[in-house]
Amino acid sequence: MPENAAEVTAAEIARLAGVGRAAVSNWRRRHADFPRPVGGTETSPSFALADIEAWLRAQGKLAEVPLRERVWQQVSGHPAGAVAALVHAGCALLVVRDRPTDWLELSAVSDERMAELLRPALAQVLAARLGPGHPLTGREPGPADVPLLRAAAELAAELGARQAFEFLLGRHLDANPRQYTLTPPGLAELMAALAGAAGSGTAATAPLTVLDPACGTGGLLRAVRHPGALHAQDAAPELAALTALRLALHGDADIRAAAADSLRADAFPHLTADVVLCHPPFNERNWGHDELAYDPRWEYGFPARTESELAWVQHCLARLREGGTAVLLMPPAAASRRSGRRVRADLLRRGALRAVIALPAGAAPPYGVPLHLWVLRKPAPGLQPAPELLLVDAAGLAAGPAGEPSGGRDKAAWPAVHDAVLAAWAAYEKTGGVEERPGVSRSAPVIELLDDDVDLAPARHLPPPAAGGGPAELAAVRERLDATLQRAARLTPAPAGPAAPEARPRPAGPAGPAATTLGELARAGALTLRTGTAGAPPGTAVLTEADVYAGTAPSGTAAPDPGAAADEPVLTEPGDVVVPLLGGGSVARVIDAATAGAALGRNLQLLRPDPAALDPWFLAGFLRGTANTRQASSYASTATRLDARRLQLPRLPLADQRRYGERFRALAEFEDALRLAGRLGEQLVQGLYDGLTDGSVTPG
Repeated sequence: MPENAAEVTAAEIARLAGVGRAAVSNWRRRHADFPRPVGGTETSPSFALADIEAWLRAQGKLAEVPLRERVWQQVSGHPAGAVAALVHAGCALLVVRDRPTDWLELSAVSDERMAELLRPALAQVLAARLGPGHPLTGREPGPADVPLLRAAAELAAELGARQAFEFLLGRHLDANPRQYTLTPPGLAELMAALAGAAGSGTAATAPLTVLDPACGTGGLLRAVRHPGALHAQDAAPELAALTALRLALHGDADIRAAAADSLRADAFPHLTADVVLCHPPFNERNWGHDELAYDPRWEYGFPARTESELAWVQHCLARLREGGTAVLLMPPAAASRRSGRRVRADLLRRGALRAVIALPAGAAPPYGVPLHLWVLRKPAPGLQPAPELLLVDAAGLAAGPAGEPSGGRDKAAWPAVHDAVLAAWAAYEKTGGVEERPGVSRSAPVIELLDDDVDLAPARHLPPPAAGGGPAELAAVRERLDATLQRAARLTPAPAGPAAPEARPRPAGPAGPAATTLGELARAGALTLRTGTAGAPPGTAVLTEADVYAGTAPSGTAAPDPGAAADEPVLTEPGDVVVPLLGGGSVARVIDAATAGAALGRNLQLLRPDPAALDPWFLAGFLRGTANTRQASSYASTATRLDARRLQLPRLPLADQRRYGERFRALAEFEDALRLAGRLGEQLVQGLYDGLTDGSVTPG
């Protein structure tokens, strides 16, 4: 076996073959010719991918694995790690994209010769796109990487070079969510639009020079629609390398990327950018407070040790041309901490800070915190500072119809948020002020904000909205609550009597003649299993985890994302059953006509029963059994994951299934009524509290 051949674990073998991990363990015990481990540990061995594929193919057990999955297996199992594999694959894809004829000549020779010829060709391509001193220097692939490079090029022929890299990078980010702090595409689009660097908002008329001094994986710079030159810097060398490749594959702009801490070792000290976009690290104590005390960037005041975000604000301003715009994602505490009030005051007095926008919780990690956007503009000499600051609170814009949430984690109602924020910013840019919208936006006089605290949290300076929409809206909520409670009373299940022992199904006990698993049903063709993906046409409604748990309409929307992973979306149909894969809860939702057509979101699995063999309500009802989900779940230190193939069903004739299904459907209707009544009750109570305290409702 080659020294650096890709390896796979037992779990990955199970995915290749479309079986559970127990089946892989059985194969190892029963088949003497099963490949021997080549790495890992005694309890968690790894196997050579090529040997496993050959064995599965010889046994007739290898599922039809798409090309993208085979390439991903090579990336994830790379001995040097997935990041090194992604960098090597990205380099090859850049040659494929920029010099396709050269690639054809290079790939026509042996692996050893190809690796030798690829080095100078790659050096030329990288120097042309990334300039001297780029962060990929010294990362040239070797002979052992050539099979991966050939596979990546094959994937590029199917998807395109950019989409192939986005798919592989997206899978890596999904597999390691705790290692990276990402800026979601919807938020990146909004930040670029506020800076005039996206297709919406203020349209750019000339190519822009754009900087991201804490680029991460390059999501913010990828949202720029009119780039002339893109500058990226990150303290992590692997992120700087991935961003450089991602941006080079994304378009034809000049790319300059560097691996260093922007505050301590600025790679672009003489840059005058048109736009700076930044999602800086939050709450850093070791940002360089001691060694940077006399740095000329602190034009608005030396930030306190606890105010690392204000150091990033001033770094971004220092790299702007006069009149250039910076947009930063900030923690809400940066708008009100007393330790930063002097810097905030000077930003206001000199007109550098133009807007503070509060986003809904769930807009970006950390998802439970309603983050802020700060919009800044570098003052030009001789111009009077702006007399007013735009304040926008978009938190309320993420609420759905009365009593119904709009979504959950990373599922803020982006169309409403985008429209309101950009409309307020456009009006402010045009006139220097905006018409006041209670609870949403106003332009506050700077003199009003320059008090002892200089607290810039938008909610503190906006007039409150009418309580619950006013007395008329509260009356409508009460009427709807009355009707919902009456419906719940009518749907309350009758007292249940005990079933005879011989009539009891056996859905979750040891497998026997009365029980079967979803995996067996899928192999028999009675059931199709699909897993949610990230791909969907722009504007498609997306059914999210939060929607399934809350029983609400699809709240997600697929954002326009030209470089998104090329996964084909899974669209729901009436009669499908959807279950969450994470969390370990007993939840199953049957898709009706109103929900059909939505794309299945991530961390959801769709079960599509053959109506001639399975009743969907019977299926959903037995999947909710506590014992059933418990025996089909696996447990890690931080999460519980459901293996849907291990869920069990009793073997019953279709007529008996439908009898159970009718009872399960009635229980689901009762549950929906209770859930809606709870939401309406909370809305009515809070509305009355607000109305009584602000005087819009009288106590008697």
